[in-house]
Amino acid sequence: MKQLTLLLIAASTMASMPLAVAQTYPVKPLRLVIGFAPGGGADILARMITPKLGEALGQNIVIDNRPGAAGNIGIESVAKAAPDGYTLLMGFPGLATNPSLYAKLAYDPLKDFAPVSLIGEVPNLLVAHPSVPAATVKELISLARAKPGQLNYASPGLGTSLHLAAELFKSLAKVDIVHVAYKGGAPAVADLMGGHVDIMFDVLPSSLPHVRSGKLKALGITSMRRSLLVPNVPTIAEDALPGYQAITWNGILVPAGTAGEIVTKLNGAIVQVLRASDMKERLAGTGTDAVSNTPEQFAAFLRAETAKWSAVIKSAGIKLD
Repeated sequence: MKQLTLLLIAASTMASMPLAVAQTYPVKPLRLVIGFAPGGGADILARMITPKLGEALGQNIVIDNRPGAAGNIGIESVAKAAPDGYTLLMGFPGLATNPSLYAKLAYDPLKDFAPVSLIGEVPNLLVAHPSVPAATVKELISLARAKPGQLNYASPGLGTSLHLAAELFKSLAKVDIVHVAYKGGAPAVADLMGGHVDIMFDVLPSSLPHVRSGKLKALGITSMRRSLLVPNVPTIAEDALPGYQAITWNGILVPAGTAGEIVTKLNGAIVQVLRASDMKERLAGTGTDAVSNTPEQFAAFLRAETAKWSAVIKSAGIKLD
């Protein structure tokens, strides 16, 4: 009888441990790993939200930039980190595309991480040089079909999200447009403005100044709803290709095995920060839509993105070393 009582006490103690951890968590600063160098979109977004997120959690959040290998170095470091809630990953589209682009990865994005919440979405613009004789997405598709293989598009590099956005467009529109890969977005945009290439999918904040100056023209936006920054630019889905969507997104994940109570606490803090009107306005000014959802919704989103881009990558025959 005494032994049974001790077992029951032990079981009760163990059952209450996660709750106790969640109630005291966090007791030290957190680390947010970003797989890219300072100054990029993900880094800027992180530095905008982490001060407020730290306030909500009662601890500082330290940014840890770990660039290299298309973000894989940073991702892998978090996959191998202790699942204690103190190491966070700034997720990005590569989580959904890298498994199909690379033959070998040291992590599985669907098994090695616990999604916490999306935090932001940035639409891309389909932009063209002013000399291209098309003012809408429909007209561009008609032009491409009339001149197969004669139009070209720039991208920041093979396998980048903007390259894949164009490949998805080609697949749905059933057009043949030649890919011209650059080593980064800046030289690609420069050549587009110089008329050396015809069109490009580019992140909204990057292309917007050139659209406003008349150096580029915007044909369509890649999100499912129009942007307040360019309200007169229709979505590609509404203008020509129903269902088309290719956004740049970011979200917070932690290593798999992190206590559910900790994930819930992190999620609550993120939702609180992102739903504040002042934060929404700040992010909107950069072209970012503040987004927050449940861990389950983020997990479903990641699965859907992985399946979607896997099909695009396979169809296009894209492989990276």
